[in-house]
Amino acid sequence: MTEPTTDPRPTLEAVAARAGVSRATVSRVVNGSTAVRTTLAERVRRAVEELGYVPNQAARSLVTRRHDAIAVVVAEPETRIFADPFFGLQLRGISKELAAHDSQLVLLLTARPDDYARVGRYLAGGHVDGALAFSLHLDDPLPGIVRGAGLPTVFGGRPYWSEGQIAYVDCDNLGGARDAVRHLVAAGRTRIAHITGPLDQTSAVDRLDGYRQVLGDPDPRLIEPGDFTAAGGERAMGELLDRCPGLDAVFAANDLSAAGALRALRERGLRVPEDVAVVGFDDMLHVAEQTDPPLTTVRQSIEEMGRLMVRLLLRGQGRGRATVKSDDLTDDGTGRIVTRTTLVRRASA
Repeated sequence: MTEPTTDPRPTLEAVAARAGVSRATVSRVVNGSTAVRTTLAERVRRAVEELGYVPNQAARSLVTRRHDAIAVVVAEPETRIFADPFFGLQLRGISKELAAHDSQLVLLLTARPDDYARVGRYLAGGHVDGALAFSLHLDDPLPGIVRGAGLPTVFGGRPYWSEGQIAYVDCDNLGGARDAVRHLVAAGRTRIAHITGPLDQTSAVDRLDGYRQVLGDPDPRLIEPGDFTAAGGERAMGELLDRCPGLDAVFAANDLSAAGALRALRERGLRVPEDVAVVGFDDMLHVAEQTDPPLTTVRQSIEEMGRLMVRLLLRGQGRGRATVKSDDLTDDGTGRIVTRTTLVRRASA
C-alpha cells in the first residue's frame, strides 16, 4: 500500500532558490508577465517543472484579477443540449480554444425559470473572467442577467436587440438560406416548402427571410413552423404534405429537421429527390452523411464559431490577437463576426 506523501507543496520561495532569482521574478513569470528577461524566465520555468510547483489559484487571482475560467451559458434544457449534435460541436470548439489559452470552461444551463437566479448569482460572484452565451430566445432574461453581472460577454448568434456594444459570432444565415433555395429553383422545383426553426431565435428568422427573398411572395401554406428537432421536422413535413400534396421541394431550417422530413417522405412513399428534393442547414456530417439519401445542406463552421467566440472574448480582455482574420468570415473590428456558408451538394437535392 502506498503511503500518502507528507511533503509540503513547493513554494514560490523554493522555486526562486532553485532558479537563483527573486521571489518577485518568479511571481511575475508564473502570472504571465512579459517583463522578465527571456533567460531568467526560462530558468524560472525549468525550476517550476523540476519542483512540480503548482500556483495557488486563489492567491494568483488576487494578483492578476483573473480566474482563468469562462462561463458558457446555454439557454436550453439539458435534454436539448445533449441530444442535438450542434451544441456538442460548438462546445468542442469552445473547449479546445480555452484549453489553448490555459482556461477552463464552466458550463451553466438555464433549463428552468429558477435556474436564472442561480446563474446570475454565480456570474456576479467573481468566479469567472467572462461569459459566452448562445441559443438565446426572444423573451430570454439571460442577456439582462449577464449585463447585470458586469462581465465581458460574447454571444453565439446575432442577438435580437441592437443597443449598446454587442459582441457576437454568427454565420450568414440569410445568405445560406438564399443559396439553398436558389439551388432548388435552378433544379426546376416550383413548389418549394420551408420548415422553419423556432421563430423566437434570429437564426430561424433569418433563414425564413432568405427563403422568402428568393421566392418573392411564396404561398403561406408552404411554410410550416418547426423547432430544430428531427421529430419537429417529421411532424412539419406531414403537415405540409397534407396541406400541399403537390409540393416538389423543401428547405428545412437545420439538418435534424431535414432528417425528420426525409423520414416523413419515406413513410408516404415519396422518392427523394425524384418526387421531393430536400435541403438542410448546418452540414453536421454524422447527420447529413447518414440520412437516406445523403443530405444536400448549407455548411456552417460550427466548431470554428465556438473557437471564434473565445478569441473574440479574449481579444476584448487584451489576451488575444488584435484582429480575427480568415477568408471565411467578416470581422470589421466592432466585435461582430459573421462566418460565411457554403452549399454542399449530395443526393437529396
